Amino acid sequence: MLSHEHYMRLALQEAEKAAQADEVPVGAIIVMQDKIIAKGYNQVQLLNDATAHAEILALTSGFQNVGSKYLPEATLYVTIEPCVMCAGALYWSKIAEIVYGASDEKNGYRKCCSQMPFHPKTKIHNGILESECAQIMKDFFKQKRSSI
Repeated sequence: MLSHEHYMRLALQEAEKAAQADEVPVGAIIVMQDKIIAKGYNQVQLLNDATAHAEILALTSGFQNVGSKYLPEATLYVTIEPCVMCAGALYWSKIAEIVYGASDEKNGYRKCCSQMPFHPKTKIHNGILESECAQIMKDFFKQKRSSI
């Protein structure tokens, strides 16, 4: 079994794709039985869709890949703490595990959820490659502010 760090590096590669497309740099991958079954990165601007978050796109791809509306044996790796919308989708997916890098004090699920919003069986791990995941966001928004 490969490490959380290994898979988070792959999620960071997805986040880099988002940054290159001038999207908020969030990347996600879904792993099941040591196999990547889905990838996603933010495509809100490209698709003109406020729901086109990395997690949502990865979930949709994962459901299609395994032919099921649930992913109870899968792990999501995402570079930033999921928002409330994504937390809801992850709840309904019954995903086994969520691993995220950096916290998101402004938009993360913990801002407005006093209780864990995920399926009761879902395990949460945070802080994996936290500094790298936070840095890609900081660099993106710093560049945005400097171009104004």
